[in-house]
Amino acid sequence: MTCPTYWTSVTGPLGPLLLTAAPAGELTSLSVPGQKGGREVRDDWRRDPGPFREAEEQLAAYFAGELKEFRLTWRTEGTAFRERVWAALDDIPYGSTATYGEIAARIGAPRAAVRAVGGAIGANPLLVVRPCHRVIGADGALTGYAGGLDRKVRLLTHEGVLPA
Repeated sequence: MTCPTYWTSVTGPLGPLLLTAAPAGELTSLSVPGQKGGREVRDDWRRDPGPFREAEEQLAAYFAGELKEFRLTWRTEGTAFRERVWAALDDIPYGSTATYGEIAARIGAPRAAVRAVGGAIGANPLLVVRPCHRVIGADGALTGYAGGLDRKVRLLTHEGVLPA
């Protein structure tokens, strides 16, 4: 028997956010509509807003400009490489950006691993809370974002990286 996945939907400025959690309440994903590789509600999932109260409160505070760092419990499943990349995202401060090359260097990967770093960032299951939107191209270009470049622009504008 598999453990149930809990889910809820939270309205926000990026559209409805789909949140999933493990039975112990750890956040396992945050997706937006149309997200490349995003999750969609499955028949065997259980809708229950209970495990998501803290996430809802922190997301509301973030979008209101009152929270700069999420303090949530989450559980992600990826290769060791992806987990290292995702953990490096947590070190990019609010209102800042890092390049794919900088992320590669932070995890001790060679410069040639930049493409693999980009792939891992694109597979980040926790949009917004694990700030993959803060990663930009070496030339400052706002390259790919699984949630769509329009959402990346909105998030970076919200954080003051881009002019309003």
